Amino acid sequence: MVESMTIQEFLDVLSSKEPVPGGGASALAGALGNALGQMVSNLTIGKKKYAPVEDEIKELAERMKGIQRQFTQLADRDAEVFAPLAKCYSLPSGTEEEKAYKAEVMEARLLDASLVPMEIMEKAAEMLEIMDILADKGSRMAVSDVGVGVQFIRTALLGAVMNVYINTKSMKNREKAEEMNEKAERLIKEGTEAADRIYQKVLEQLR
Repeated sequence: MVESMTIQEFLDVLSSKEPVPGGGASALAGALGNALGQMVSNLTIGKKKYAPVEDEIKELAERMKGIQRQFTQLADRDAEVFAPLAKCYSLPSGTEEEKAYKAEVMEARLLDASLVPMEIMEKAAEMLEIMDILADKGSRMAVSDVGVGVQFIRTALLGAVMNVYINTKSMKNREKAEEMNEKAERLIKEGTEAADRIYQKVLEQLR
């Protein structure tokens, strides 16, 4: 479980030849960006200067706690769906029945392995909406942390999409695969544009 690992334990496993938690790294990037967003909210709450927006920031802080849990859960789920997919490649395919069974199981596992990174992308998009608000209303002393957080979240988005594509590419159901690809492309386009805009907004406040 990712949540029970120390940072060093996670890095040791990630840098090894083990196939997991490779995909989960994108979810962890999202969790890091989320944590920075929470820090900004905590530095804003309770300050007289930001009293007019305190209720809104508190609400965002609670949302971010939930999203952070979802990011760490998705990191674990990514590993959970990859293992059954990897096993599919060793299924027997000597007879027509075996080939048909292998193809059926493979298709289901490829879909499962595509859905988790898609969820990571969706959570990243949600976090970017929150970071946009924090860039405008959060503590000015921590606005640079908004910018750093946005870059982590952008990485989560761009990392996860590759795990979507590598699985949808092998799916036989091309209609479903293209449906997922189109959704991923939309999330990438909207997400990278938002991340770049927020980051630029932060830079302008720092100069």
